[in-house]
Amino acid sequence: MAARGLRLVGQSFGTLLRAKRTPVRTCGQFMCTATQQQNTPAQNSEEEKSKNQNEQSPDAYAAEKAQLEDQLKDMTDKYKRALADTENLRQRSKKLVEDAKLYGIQGFCKDLLEVADVLEKATESVPKEEIKDDNPHLKNLYEGLVMTEVQMQKVFKKHGVTKLNPVNAKFDPYEHEALFHAPMEGKEPGTVALVTKVGYKLHERTLRPALVGVVKGA
Repeated sequence: MAARGLRLVGQSFGTLLRAKRTPVRTCGQFMCTATQQQNTPAQNSEEEKSKNQNEQSPDAYAAEKAQLEDQLKDMTDKYKRALADTENLRQRSKKLVEDAKLYGIQGFCKDLLEVADVLEKATESVPKEEIKDDNPHLKNLYEGLVMTEVQMQKVFKKHGVTKLNPVNAKFDPYEHEALFHAPMEGKEPGTVALVTKVGYKLHERTLRPALVGVVKGA
């Protein structure tokens, strides 16, 4: 019995010694290990993704490059079209402003044409043989009418209004209005033989066409 008890005590003492030799992990070591285990899959995923991007096939790279080039070409074309549209709009606006400056007085000039016609008829209706020094009133009146007509034509010319009196000129449908056609010896067909009412132009625009008679071919 005594020997058996000594053996049990010896076995217990050996077991205790072996337990002391076994290393014990601290709390910090367990946390570090757990962190490494958690970080390892995420790091591997990022590395694999980066590796896949770096190992992109040449065909995929070429396709992406072609797509970007098409987008650049499309944007460049839209930009050029926008520039062209803007330039056209600027030119049209400029033309409208210039036309407004040139032809803004068109309505006023048309109203004055009747006044010019009256003055012209008045001077033509005065008998030239009656204009004598012994008839000063008629003479002064005639000279006043002539001076007024001349001054009005100067004002017309200053603002770009010119008279159309196309006798013997080629008939122009944009500037003349034919009242009749008649054959006439010594005149070329298609020319203006008679002007019954003069016309007027404002710069390059016809204010009123001249009323004319045109020579007709035989």
